[in-house]
Parts: sequence; structure tokens; C-alpha cells
Amino acid sequence: MSSPLLPATLLLLGSGELGKELAIAGQRLGCRVVAVDSYAGAPAMQVADEALVIPMTDAAALKQLVRAQQPALVIPEIEALAVDALAELEAEGITVIPTARATAITMNRDRIRDLAAGELGLRTARYGYARSAAELAEAAAPLGWPVVVKPVMSSSGKGQSVAKNSAELAQAWQAAAAGARGNASLVIVEEFLRFEQEITLLTVRQQQGPTLFCPAIGHLQARGDYQSSWQPAQLQPAQLLEAQRMARLVTDALGGVGIFGVEFFISAGEVIFSELSPRPHDTGLVTLAGQNLNQFELHLRAVLGLPIAAVHSTGPTASRVILAGAAQAGAPVRYGGVATALAQPESQVLLFGKPEAWPQRRMGVALARGVDLAEARRRADAAAAAVEVLVG
Repeated sequence: MSSPLLPATLLLLGSGELGKELAIAGQRLGCRVVAVDSYAGAPAMQVADEALVIPMTDAAALKQLVRAQQPALVIPEIEALAVDALAELEAEGITVIPTARATAITMNRDRIRDLAAGELGLRTARYGYARSAAELAEAAAPLGWPVVVKPVMSSSGKGQSVAKNSAELAQAWQAAAAGARGNASLVIVEEFLRFEQEITLLTVRQQQGPTLFCPAIGHLQARGDYQSSWQPAQLQPAQLLEAQRMARLVTDALGGVGIFGVEFFISAGEVIFSELSPRPHDTGLVTLAGQNLNQFELHLRAVLGLPIAAVHSTGPTASRVILAGAAQAGAPVRYGGVATALAQPESQVLLFGKPEAWPQRRMGVALARGVDLAEARRRADAAAAAVEVLVG
């Protein structure tokens, strides 16, 4: 793929908070940005040149929209897409980032796991698949207790649960079926890893030039969704090298260009592959304050064929998400406590502009720097806790 002339038209499929930052990065390079999502007023639509609403899993609607726009690049920002339509559009000569194949593989936990463990021989948690509650019990038995049960197609932790014994598997099956995206009926069951650390290694594949790695990002999850992250994560040199080796292997196998969020567990000192997203990563919001080039700038440079001289940390940095309350739902959304949050030294608050709240929905993020990671995390936590989400 040759570097398109600027300004180029970038079509974002998905317009959430990551798409918003990507749109801003694109416009700083003079690009025209078209933001597409299934609902009006999505965060990226608020800063894009054009906003369009379609059912994102409708292949005919998606193909019609892309053909009408004729963008230089189609950049998926979410997983709930008609991926077969992307493959057809790519065959017509439209560039999909990183590729239609990579998008399809990574939106299915079974396909990316089979690639990583089966084809590439990467260390992963032991796992099995099931299409029924009975098959789930059979697949879980050799893994030991507890086990983690997930739909093979879902996002943000939907449908994920932990079964502590065989009696809890029926409930885990029901949760996975309810949380699955589309009509997917396959679930994956994994051994429960007792890990010391969970990290994201942002990996940048370029059109020309070597694969680059951002400083590793540590993060915490709850309900299967990111809650806080910090950079640079503290790893042993050998662990970092092994994570980089594994990330390079799997991203080379997927192909294409751009940034990949490659997730690993560090368990008993061992580096274990977890998951991969072929796009900017939610834990990577910390790079907006913690790197010389943030993950969105890196993604745009890579997909546009622009040079990246170096990537480095600018110092200990942390993020903490700002969530709607457990009982909050509705619109309009307002925010209190922002002044208190920004009184924290070296802090920023990003409010995503989502038009509606629902329980535990991610509505913003606080970022902070410190002399060390402990101070950065305390400041980010305090800033996020000060922001109050108000509905109605």
C-alpha cells in the first residue's frame, strides 16, 4: 500500500472515544474524517467532518456507504461489524486497516486463539470450546477450578464469568449466551490464571521500516473491562523481550499496517498471550499523556505511510476511567466535580461526550503524571473519583 496524498478521506467504522481521538489525530494531519456508527451523536461524530448512522452489522448498508464515500482508508474502530462486507470491499480495491482478514480473525476469540496457540505455538491459557452446556462441562473438566467462560464474540467483557465449580457452569453458559454478539453460540472456557500483572504491548507495523513497540502498559480490569492503566509497566528485561517476540509473531501473521493492542498475562514470571485488538486500545488512552507520540498519532502515521522516528515514555503516567453509577441510566448527561479533579497536579480529564449513560458505562477518563507510578496512579484515581456523572 502506497502512502495516500494528503488530505486523505478516512472512514471510521465505529465512533466511540477511541474513534474521537483518532479523528482529532487525522484532522491534525489535514485529513477529512467521516465518522460512522449505529447511533447519532457518538463521540467521534462530534469532531468529524461528516457523521453517518447505519446498522453496523448490516452488510448491504455498510457496502453501500463505503462505495459512496470512496475513502482512502477504512479504519474499523469497533468489533461489531459486518466483516464479510469488509472482505468484499477490500477485493474491490478499498484499503481496510489493518486488513479485512485481520479484522475478522481478531473479532472472534476462537480464531485468534487458534492462530496464536495452534499455528504460532504461543503460550496461552489452556482452553476448550463448547456449543452447549453439556459440552461446556466436558471441556471445563480437565482445566481445573475455577475456569473462565466467555462468548467467542463479544466486547467489553459482556458474557464473561468465572465458574468456581461444576455447579456454576450452567449459569456461566447462560451468561455467555446472553452476552454473545450476533447469533454466535460458541463459547471458550479457559483455565483461571493467577497472574501478577496484565499488560498491553502496543505494537506498530509500518509500511516501510521496522515494527515498533510502545513502552508496556499495565492495567486492571473489572467485569472484563478496563478500569485503570499505567505506563511504563515494570517488567523484567527478559519478559519484555519475550512479549515483543510474541507480539511481532502474531502481528506479522495478521499482516497489514497500524497499531495493534496485544495483551499478555505475567504469571509466575511467565509471559502468556491473552488477546489482541487490531486498532488503538482502551488501555492506551494513557499514551495521551505518557508518550512523545500517542497511540492515535502512531496509528495514523503508520496507516498513512508517514515516518515514525522513535517512540518513548515521557515519564510515569496513569489513567482511571470515569464511570456512570451502577443505577444510572438516561440522558442528558452532565458532570460535576471537574474543577476538583483538575486541582490534582499534573492531571487531565477527558469527557467523551457520550449522549446517554447506562450503568457502569465508561463516560470519561482521568490522566495524571507523577514522579513515580505510585504517585501518578494516586493522582489519576483522585481526579476520576472527583468527577460526578449526573443524568437527567
